[in-house]
Amino acid sequence: MKISRLNSIEQYVISKETVSIDELCEVFGVSKNTIRRDLNDLEARGHIAKVYGGVTTVGSPGAVPMPVRTNLNSADKNQIGMLAAAEVQDGDTIFLDSGSTTVCLLRYLSGRKRVTVITHSLGAMSEASKYDNLSLISLGGIYSSATDSFTGLSTFEMLSGMTINKAFMAATGVSLESGMTNTTFLEAEIKRGVVQRASSIYLMADSSKLDKSAVISFCQLQDLTAFITDRRPPEKYLHFFSENNIRVRYDR
Repeated sequence: MKISRLNSIEQYVISKETVSIDELCEVFGVSKNTIRRDLNDLEARGHIAKVYGGVTTVGSPGAVPMPVRTNLNSADKNQIGMLAAAEVQDGDTIFLDSGSTTVCLLRYLSGRKRVTVITHSLGAMSEASKYDNLSLISLGGIYSSATDSFTGLSTFEMLSGMTINKAFMAATGVSLESGMTNTTFLEAEIKRGVVQRASSIYLMADSSKLDKSAVISFCQLQDLTAFITDRRPPEKYLHFFSENNIRVRYDR
C-alpha cells in the first residue's frame, strides 16, 4: 500500500514539477505528517527534492527513468498514439523514436499491412514484436537505460542507409524559439539524422512538453508535417502551425 502511494506521489510531482504539501495532502487524502515521511523516502530515490512548503523535481524531465515516465499522463499518451496511427498507411516504412509516447502508436496498427518499423527504442522493439503484420528493423548500438534505447556508431551507420517515409518523433521540450529539444547528445544526433532522412516528420508530444526547452535542439517546428498532441495547443502555436502549413491533431 505504501509503495503504491509513494510511486503515485512521485509520478504526480514529476508531472507537476513543483507541488505544495497541502496539495499532496488533499490529492492523496493523508496527513501532513504522512506526506512528510513519504517525501523523505522519495527524496532518497533522487528524482525529487523537498523545498520550503513543498517538493520539486530534480533535473530535467529527460533525466527521469523510463519506468516513471511511462506512467505519466498515460491516458493522454494512448490518445496521441491512436491519432498518430491514423497517419500510417499500408506499405509505409516508419521510424519510431525512443520515448514513452511514441511506443503507444504500435498498438493501433493492427489493421495495417506491409508496415516496416525502424527503431532504436527497446520498448518499441518489444511492443512491435507482438504484431505479425509489422516488419521490425533494429538500429542496434549500445543500450542506455535512461532512454531505454540504443545509441552509438553502429546506430548511425545503419541509419545512414535507411529510407524513411514517416518519422514519429518525441521531444523532451517543445517551443517556438528552440523547436524540438532533447537532453542527451547521442539521442539528439540520432533524432537529427532521422529528421534529415524522413519524407514526413510527425511530432508526438503531450501538452506538458510545450514551452519547455532542453539543452540540445534537433528539429525546428517549421520542418514538421504534423503535430499530434492531447489537447488544443495555445493560440500562438496554432497560428505558427497555420502559417507554416503544419497540420495539428488533438482530441480535445
